[in-house]
Amino acid sequence: MSRVTFNNKNSIFYTSLKNNVENYFSTNNIRKTGDWRLYSKALILVPSAIALYIILLTVSLPALPAILLAGLLGLIMASIGFNMMHDACHGSYSSKKWVNETVGYSLNALGGNAFIWKFKHNILHHTYTNVDGIDDDIAKSPLMRHCSTQKWVPAHRFQHIYVVLVYCITSLAWVFIMDFNKYFKQKILVTPLQKMSTKEHIIFWASKVLYLFFYIALPVSIVGWGPWAIGFVCMHVTMGLALALVFQLAHVVEDVEFEAAIGMDHKLIENEWAIHQVRTTANFAPRNWFVNWYVGGLNYQIEHHLFARISHVHYPAISKIVQDTCRQFNIPYNSFPTMSKSLVSHFKMMKQLGKKPMAMANIPVRG
Repeated sequence: MSRVTFNNKNSIFYTSLKNNVENYFSTNNIRKTGDWRLYSKALILVPSAIALYIILLTVSLPALPAILLAGLLGLIMASIGFNMMHDACHGSYSSKKWVNETVGYSLNALGGNAFIWKFKHNILHHTYTNVDGIDDDIAKSPLMRHCSTQKWVPAHRFQHIYVVLVYCITSLAWVFIMDFNKYFKQKILVTPLQKMSTKEHIIFWASKVLYLFFYIALPVSIVGWGPWAIGFVCMHVTMGLALALVFQLAHVVEDVEFEAAIGMDHKLIENEWAIHQVRTTANFAPRNWFVNWYVGGLNYQIEHHLFARISHVHYPAISKIVQDTCRQFNIPYNSFPTMSKSLVSHFKMMKQLGKKPMAMANIPVRG
């Protein structure tokens, strides 16, 4: 695998930024972990998901309302992932380690695996963001072409159209294919997975079996194969679409940068780590309270990548500090005022990347 390092010799930007953020929390006597704003979400989202699950299995509903409720369940499950699981797996849900570990296992209840996700996301994605060849989140070639250093195939001409269908099956593929692929290969893309303890092996298989029971066997035994199949697919379509789009709008839009490490023994990234995070990331809809609430502050993706161990409930406040510091050091701060503008930018980017390489416009990639 490629060895990637950052030029951190003069990390003045991050030092200044970190000091400013630390001063904010100390001056206002605020904990960096979650507070009532986060915990109130848990009290809304988890009971809502359980209630919808019970209703779908026990109440005889017409087809359309049942489909709509199944889709709503998928959206709520995605929000549990954005808000609870994500903060917990980063260690920012609570100041207590056991609470973070317990809440982090909510990902297993959604069908994924917390151990694998932490390595894939916390270590690889958050360190090597948008580095082609290491960041697994942009390694969907040849199905999708996320940056100009990836191989082009003729089907990519239409990727800005068919990617919506791909996004819709994201969570299905995650639960039934990608987790098992990483588990058996013990590798994420080209990086060896951290060694799993006996406990984690047991949790992996036990949670997968429980998922099959609660999401397939039990529902089929109650409502039958047909209604279950329709509801199950609808749930995953909305869940997968929500999960995929939030990532895409943060890292695969115009003006963000990519790096290439494919085929290199050693890649030196000219920027320090923090500047790399800002340049490869974008915010969206920062003033939309509902988007911020639903996606767990992941619309403040720049702040999240710089301070992943700070709970998302603090991102709106520290974003002002981040913007001021970026302005001071003349570093571009990518932010789309609305979600619609971010969506347009993403699909324009995918269309541009779908063109034959010789016909492509210049997309910022350094290799």
